[in-house]
Amino acid sequence: MSQVVDARLASKQTSFSEIPIIDIAKLLDGSDPQAVAAQIRAACENVGFMYIKNHGVPKALIERMYEVTKAFFALPLDAKQRINIVHSGPTLRGYIPIYGENVDPQNTRDFKECFDYGQDGSEVSPFFGANLMPEEMPEFKQQCEAYHTAMVNLAHKLISGVALSLDLPANYFEKLQRKPITIQRILHYPPQQGAISQEEIGVGAHTDYGFLTILSQDQVGGLQVRNREGEWVSAPPVEDTFVVNIGDLVQTLTNDRYISTLHRVINTSGVERYSIPFFIDLDFDALVTAVPTCVSSDNPAKYAPYTCGQHKYKRFVDSYVHLQATV
Repeated sequence: MSQVVDARLASKQTSFSEIPIIDIAKLLDGSDPQAVAAQIRAACENVGFMYIKNHGVPKALIERMYEVTKAFFALPLDAKQRINIVHSGPTLRGYIPIYGENVDPQNTRDFKECFDYGQDGSEVSPFFGANLMPEEMPEFKQQCEAYHTAMVNLAHKLISGVALSLDLPANYFEKLQRKPITIQRILHYPPQQGAISQEEIGVGAHTDYGFLTILSQDQVGGLQVRNREGEWVSAPPVEDTFVVNIGDLVQTLTNDRYISTLHRVINTSGVERYSIPFFIDLDFDALVTAVPTCVSSDNPAKYAPYTCGQHKYKRFVDSYVHLQATV
């Protein structure tokens, strides 16, 4: 079937001067973290997105995560629906079917299916608790946990680089991330055929809710980022890199010095697309307010303080129909 793509979904090809590739090896090994922090600063001030290479996550771990991702989404729908996120209560983990989440609900239906995983725990509260796991795939939990652990470790290193980029101590944000909200997500985007409009695409235009996102995307492509001039720019796969972007919390923490950037996904490739984003926020009750290096008498704080959990839960309510019925 031929495709007719809405002109509003067009993007120009990425210039790497807009989405830079940053080698983070000297941040990870401690040999020159300030040099990497300077590149992070430039990316966050100008784009809000970056590719990172030499990130230290084993390629075999990433490849295995894609294997179980594809196997999970290939399960019968009834098997996936048994672990639907609606059954998880406040923990908000499990399977999200197509149209089950819409991040830009006024304009777009999201043509994707997802699975959300977090660190297991006995406490049951918003974003914390036990995971709903497919009984048909006993190895799935172990793989999700291994990948989640690798992402947490990488995220903390990157966050130390963000702190240095703001002329703060490398450990500045640790006091706000003793038990941070984390979500390890897997995503499946079926190909779209025929007339494709902004009203139904893989993921509608949105900013990420939290502190930092680390994304692995397959070779299909489809991610678009809106640059500072308001143009949609393609962010294609780059071998052996992750795509990293800052979220809403960082925009508040930096008093708009760093901006949380709109992005979306459109799969017009004709084949299945898979991606694996990891999200890290602050502690649920952490107070989000501008850091000392981003405020002054001439540049007072633009946002009233709020808690991380308060912001995160509100964004979930906006995106999930089953939560709207409970508030």
